[in-house]
Amino acid sequence: MSEKFHVSANPHVRSKVTTASIMRDVLIALLPAAAFGVYNFGVPALIRIIVGIVCSVAFEGLYEYFMHKKLTIRDCSAAVTGLLIALNIPSTLPIFMEIVGCAFAIIIVKQLFGGLGQNFMNPALAARCFMLIGYTQAMTTFAFDGVTGPTPLAIIKPGSDYAGQGVDLLNMFIGRTGGVIGETSVICLLIGAAYLLVRKVISIKIPAAYIGTFAILIFLFAPGHHFDGMFLAQQICGGGLMLGAFFMATDYVTSPNSPMGQVVFGIILGILTFLFRMYGSNAEGVSYAIIFTNLLVPLIERLTVPKPFGYRKPVKEAK
Repeated sequence: MSEKFHVSANPHVRSKVTTASIMRDVLIALLPAAAFGVYNFGVPALIRIIVGIVCSVAFEGLYEYFMHKKLTIRDCSAAVTGLLIALNIPSTLPIFMEIVGCAFAIIIVKQLFGGLGQNFMNPALAARCFMLIGYTQAMTTFAFDGVTGPTPLAIIKPGSDYAGQGVDLLNMFIGRTGGVIGETSVICLLIGAAYLLVRKVISIKIPAAYIGTFAILIFLFAPGHHFDGMFLAQQICGGGLMLGAFFMATDYVTSPNSPMGQVVFGIILGILTFLFRMYGSNAEGVSYAIIFTNLLVPLIERLTVPKPFGYRKPVKEAK
C-alpha cells in the first residue's frame, strides 16, 4: 500500500488573520473614542477625523502610484494612521496643519523607509511630535464648551501655574474635559482596548507593564504627591496614557516581538513617561516616550530573544 505525501512550501502553519483584518479591528476599537470626541467637541472634531483618514489614504495611494509600487491602501493601515493623527490633535487645529502632519506620517515616516512593516517609529505619533514642534501654540490650545483653557493634566502638574484649580476625576474618566479629540474619555478607550484584547489583536503585556510601571513611580516618587491615590488616578486618567498604551505602544511594527522584550518595552515607557510628566516642561509625555522607545526596539529584541531549546554557548578553543 503506497502512501503519498504532499510537501508544500512554508509556512506550514497558516492563519486567516491578515493585515487588513487587524487594521479593521483597530478601526472598530477606536470608534468609541472617536464618537465621543465628536460628541465632546462637535462638528470640528468630525471634520478633522474625516480629513485625517482621507488625506492619509490619499497620500499613500499617490506616493505608491507615482513610485510605481503596489497599492496598499486596501489594507486600511493608512486609514488607521489618519484616524490616530486626528485623535491626537485638538479640535481647533487648523486643517492645513493636520494635512501637513498626515503627509509627514505617510510619506516621510512610513513610505520612505519601505512602507508598512519597515517604519522604525509609529507614524501617527511621529506626526504628532512633528506638529508639536512646528505648530506648538496651535497644538497646545484646547477648547471645551467654547472656552479655551488648560487640560486637567496641565492643572495638576507639579509646579503648574494653574495650581489651585479643581479637577473632577469622574469627568476625566467619562471624558467631559479639554484635550485632544481622542484622549479624553478613559471609558471609551477601555471599551476599545477590551475589544482588541478579546479579538487577540494585542497582548496585555505592553499596556500592563507600561501603566503598572508608571503608576508605581507616580505613587512612590511624584514630587509633592507621595502615596497620593487621587493624584495617581488623575495621572492615569489624564492625557494620552490610555490611548498610547493600548493603541500605539502595541503597534506590531514598532514594538518587540519577544514576550520578555514587550515587558521591558513597557517598563521603559513607564519610566520615561513619569520623567517627562514630572520633570519636563510639558504636562504630557506619552508621545515622546513611545517615539524614543521605538528607537530602542532593535536593542531590546537582541537582548531578550529567547534561546532555542538545547542551545549551548560556543566554547572558544585554546590557542
